[in-house]
Amino acid sequence: MSGLVLKLGPRERVMINGVVMENGDRRTRINIMTPEANVLRLRDAIHPDDAKTPVKRVCYIAQLVLAGEADPAEAAPQLLRGIEQLSQVFLDRDSREQLTAATEAVAAGRFYQAMKALRALLPRETRLLSIASGQ
Repeated sequence: MSGLVLKLGPRERVMINGVVMENGDRRTRINIMTPEANVLRLRDAIHPDDAKTPVKRVCYIAQLVLAGEADPAEAAPQLLRGIEQLSQVFLDRDSREQLTAATEAVAAGRFYQAMKALRALLPRETRLLSIASGQ
């Protein structure tokens, strides 16, 4: 069996191809067999008001595609530009690997994988911003 396996907790919400679904009272497992399905766990979603940092803004673009609110053909160049800008700041090997994975995912039209790779940079971004602000 191939495809994406979603493990959902009780009452957890997920968006699949723009449709919000809520799990019942028990944990469940769903196999998504369609490779092009756009899936977004709502607990992972970034609220528009929270997309204030460079990494969050780029993640948010990918999220808009997954939510069906942005055209993938228009979002892809924006994502690639954002990833290129992030590559000017994130110079360590692990970050570079995540940025490369995000770039490859965008090029292949796999926006969930791009967002997942970019989200891995969020803790690093938080540390960099706290250092820059002197905290």
